[in-house]
Amino acid sequence: MSRSASTSRTAAARGVAFSSSPVLDVKLPAWRSRFVLFLLFAAFIALVAKALYLQGFTKDFLKQQGANRYARTLELPATRGKITDRNGQVLASSVPVKAIWAIPDDVLEAPKEKIQQLAKLLDMTEAELRKKLDSDRQFVYLKRQVEPAISDKIVALGIPGIETRKEYKRYYPEGEVMAHVVGFTNVEDVGQEGIELASEKNLAGKTGSRRVIKDRLGHIVEDLQAVRPPHDGKDLTLSIDSKIQYIAFTHLKEALEKHKAKAGGAVVLDVQTGEVLALVNLPTYNPNDRSVLTGAQLRNRVMTDTFEPGSTMKPVTVALALETGRVTPDTVFQTAPGVMSIGPALIHDAHKQGSLTVAQVIQKSSNIGTVKMAMQMQPQEMWEMFTTLGFGQQPKFGFPGAVAGRLRNYKNWRPIEQATMSYGHGISVSLIQMARAYMIFARNGDMIPLTFQKSDELPHGSRVISEKTSKQVRLMMETVTEPGGTAPQARIAGYRVAGKTGTAHKNEGGRYVNKYLLDFIGFAPVSNPRVIVAVMVDEPTAGGHFAGPIAAPVFAAIMANVLRSLNVPPDSSVTSIIPEEGVQESM
Repeated sequence: MSRSASTSRTAAARGVAFSSSPVLDVKLPAWRSRFVLFLLFAAFIALVAKALYLQGFTKDFLKQQGANRYARTLELPATRGKITDRNGQVLASSVPVKAIWAIPDDVLEAPKEKIQQLAKLLDMTEAELRKKLDSDRQFVYLKRQVEPAISDKIVALGIPGIETRKEYKRYYPEGEVMAHVVGFTNVEDVGQEGIELASEKNLAGKTGSRRVIKDRLGHIVEDLQAVRPPHDGKDLTLSIDSKIQYIAFTHLKEALEKHKAKAGGAVVLDVQTGEVLALVNLPTYNPNDRSVLTGAQLRNRVMTDTFEPGSTMKPVTVALALETGRVTPDTVFQTAPGVMSIGPALIHDAHKQGSLTVAQVIQKSSNIGTVKMAMQMQPQEMWEMFTTLGFGQQPKFGFPGAVAGRLRNYKNWRPIEQATMSYGHGISVSLIQMARAYMIFARNGDMIPLTFQKSDELPHGSRVISEKTSKQVRLMMETVTEPGGTAPQARIAGYRVAGKTGTAHKNEGGRYVNKYLLDFIGFAPVSNPRVIVAVMVDEPTAGGHFAGPIAAPVFAAIMANVLRSLNVPPDSSVTSIIPEEGVQESM
């Protein structure tokens, strides 16, 4: 028998109550039990308060956190607008492709052989693929703009965590021929060059979005709502004529290959509307494959390269002299002995010409005759004429990268600068600026803005010189292409042609070097000008260095085909042309 049982019986025998048994006597203080009870009550109150807080004050936050784990907002891409030429031929369009993306943690659990197959389809090594997947992010692009056929094969692998997203890739049917006009977009389908950049806002449209529910593998299980529908971009019709563009491209390319030139450019303008019918640069590039692309290929030389125009500036100087009444077409200037001095500087003609009328100064391209006319005028008069024509002004063609050129303020001109600018030295312009300036001769004295978009309305011109002066200079420029002029190679069978050659030394590091830039700018038919063509050949190394035998034939080839393409009626009875050497222009 135990001692405790014995004690209990003894207590009972003595008449002691069970609850007062010494065995049940509590030795701990009473406050401890009350404290434990208080803690339990406080914990219960805290839980109730937390529940009220979560369900009453942070309800929206919790709902958002829950939605973040299964709801997604998907972007709905808008289709970029098409670019077409004036006749509706597509120059740029968007084709559907796929972007391949992944949830890295899920993909890395896939079998090794499937990872290898995926890398092969993505045209990358397994190491490159695993490097992309070695990311802390929940979303990783593996490759953009994947062809649908390849995308389907990737989906067929059934790799968890691999998803596709619809997007668009820009396609350019005309390739390198139209590259500098149309430009291109980047992988995000945003314009980077040319019209793609200039008209980005209208072409791009606006992307849409929708809310969906996805499972943990990224599969869409339910559509919630369309948040914003996509708005496709607007189609754009250019002033460019694909047929004329190809004509200009082909003949310029042949000339550069023949004369082993560094680069070249050509532009074709519609005299009546100011529309740019063609714009060509060489070297060029294929916008569909830009894996190997250099700065030289990207340069839109017609727009962005400035040069000293040389003798193509002489008709402008002559027009000002005629307009101010200082000379007439028959005014005679003595150019012998072929050299003249302006202060310590000397000005030369390529050949000794003797006495020349104003018309002959243009035909023979005499520097001295031009300078003698210019020095009769005030510098401000020449400067105002140049600025009115757009020289030294930022062009407003709506085309990216168009440069202003260089024209110093007349207040800073020295006599020698006034003299040299009269024949195109000491001033810099772009080819398209110079081509536009010739509008005053082709349009009877007024100028109109240029446009790269098709226009159905005839623009209003602003008067620069009188119609009389314009026609006088036009006839002088026609003699340039006749026997005895500097560019008989510019003649075209059946059409009267007017134009001017330009040959200029290139300036490098502040010094003129034995490198040349040749240009010829002209229009036809003289009786009612319809088209202006400007051609530039940069650094020819074969066949000489004068514009007459090099740039003028390119002009003639382009102009002849353009006139026929536009069905412009002939204005001359000439049916054949016998090539002959022209007079070399002064530089």
